[in-house]
Amino acid sequence: MAGSQLRKLAEVVAFLRGPKGCPWDRKQTHLSLIRYLREEAKELEKALKKGNWHEIEDELGDLLLNVMLHAQIESEKGRFDIDDVARSQALKLRRRHPHVFGAAKFRTADEVLRHWGTIKKGERALRDADVRRRTR
Repeated sequence: MAGSQLRKLAEVVAFLRGPKGCPWDRKQTHLSLIRYLREEAKELEKALKKGNWHEIEDELGDLLLNVMLHAQIESEKGRFDIDDVARSQALKLRRRHPHVFGAAKFRTADEVLRHWGTIKKGERALRDADVRRRTR
């Protein structure tokens, strides 16, 4: 099952940030992790350009660790966790692919991209309206 190893990784990250974990990991914040996120993305780009699947796997893991750390920080604040991130991404992908999961008919990549932008604008408008509603 694809999720079992992700669950194990989430448990390791939570432990590292916990009271018996690592002082460095506990100290990290969203802002302090930005430099590592950039660094790992650049390293992944280099690995992808080289086409070495061992390096790609390793760099994807490093980037995934960054995502897991950010999700764990939010989980500690009670806002969301990595499952929420995965769920919201799956829902977003379904919304943005009405030609695959719905009745829309797009035949070319250009048609998909044109509609993708329209869908994103609609999502932003809904999110902004929701934020305004919550802050009243």
